[in-house]
Amino acid sequence: MIVVDTNIIAYLYIHGDQTETVTRLLAKEPHWAAPLLWRSEFRNVLTSYLRRGILSLIDVLGIMEEAMNLMAGHEFQVASLHVFSLVERSRCSAYDCEFVALAQEKGTVLVTTDKQILREFPDIAVRPDIFLALNSSD
Repeated sequence: MIVVDTNIIAYLYIHGDQTETVTRLLAKEPHWAAPLLWRSEFRNVLTSYLRRGILSLIDVLGIMEEAMNLMAGHEFQVASLHVFSLVERSRCSAYDCEFVALAQEKGTVLVTTDKQILREFPDIAVRPDIFLALNSSD
């Protein structure tokens, strides 16, 4: 199991420069986890595509359902104390620290493309391409 942030989930469903890498990530490690917060963040991502007319309401509802099916059973609450202790020692938002906290609690990595998280938590955060390179022989 790996923890993924909302951007990784979005790259899977919204075609972009990271989609191919994230698709390979899912094939390599199909057990993705995230704090419950991912749902609200992902809805916000989809909202921007809906408002710009890139996706229709039917599209965003379908994507949201697919993503929720992917993450079903792998969504977790994180302790406020843990989140705030990470906030206190970093410049990351509480939102970002929820993902870091979950990865720490689960004893796994956080796969992300967020530069600030990668910089502030290099012991637990890893880019998807690096994760794939490090786990290519498995």
